[in-house]
Amino acid sequence: MKSYKLDVEYDYDFDLYGVVSSSKEHTLAWALNKSFRLRLIKQADLCIDFLNKGRLVISNYLHCAEHGNLRLFRNRSVAMSTLPTPFLVPDIKEYDYVIQVTGRLDSFQEQLLHKLHAVPLVQYVRSFDPNSLRHRENLLF
Repeated sequence: MKSYKLDVEYDYDFDLYGVVSSSKEHTLAWALNKSFRLRLIKQADLCIDFLNKGRLVISNYLHCAEHGNLRLFRNRSVAMSTLPTPFLVPDIKEYDYVIQVTGRLDSFQEQLLHKLHAVPLVQYVRSFDPNSLRHRENLLF
């Protein structure tokens, strides 16, 4: 019998930033709200179940704008996990938080990297190309 394989290509049309910060997620969200005049609001935790491997519970905040969204994720699972690497994006496990910008927030995106360095709670920030990450599917929902 002949078998077929479904090959799906996803469009990763978002900007991704890794943030190193020792602060708690609600404190970082408050600092980002204050610095960028955002309204990051705590959402229900994301639960990602991997078949026969374990579960990730990821804390996340969302800012909705007219032309796009900004999400702040904690990169490490907030609940105990049986996974060997309990990270949302294991490729960048050195980063405590992940910021995902979708849509067209043009004026915001141009200044984001520069302004993130100025936030007192942020120790380091770096931009990533989502297509270069091996576990980029974890960022699709």
